[in-house]
Amino acid sequence: MENEREIIARWKKGDKKAFEDIVRHFMTEAFLIAYGFVGNREDARDLSQDAFVKAFQARESFDPDKPFYPWFYKILKNHCLNHLKRHAKGHESLYQEDKPGRERFASVTPTPLESLEKEERHKLLRIAIGRLSPEHREVIILKNFKSYSYAEIAEILEIPIGTVMSRLYYARKVLKDIILELEKTGIPGTGHLLAEGHPAPGEVV
Repeated sequence: MENEREIIARWKKGDKKAFEDIVRHFMTEAFLIAYGFVGNREDARDLSQDAFVKAFQARESFDPDKPFYPWFYKILKNHCLNHLKRHAKGHESLYQEDKPGRERFASVTPTPLESLEKEERHKLLRIAIGRLSPEHREVIILKNFKSYSYAEIAEILEIPIGTVMSRLYYARKVLKDIILELEKTGIPGTGHLLAEGHPAPGEVV
């Protein structure tokens, strides 16, 4: 964000117009991150907007010598996690919209059976992600679904790059184990098993 220090200084003094500039710059990113945690568009919009309100109210605690986004990310993440605790179904959510040309389970002309299997694989992946611990879930979202670099994740989470790599390694390992277990037992609430011979959801990581 251009002139970030100047805008932040104005916001710290309570300038609402300055904060509108901050919101405008980060609102899409905030929505996508919230969607990554809760998997629902309306909830993601509400949660991201609420997080900005919380940030404005907590502006006195922000250190202007540090970048805004890592500080704001903590507020947003905690708000999303609190939401998930209040809504049990939220534990089966995941940001799953793909970038153009990167459909994860693409089929040129899917049959009805293939469409059903694709839907089941997506649901299985959402459930598996929802069962990860919060710290494992966020590195998967930031790396595999938002395509942040290790350095960017380290800055956002304010942890060393080595910790990012280690946490991501174990997150992927745990996710794979959860997926394998779900493939054996079936998708909760459906009684379906993934068909043999098709790509497993674990391949996305």
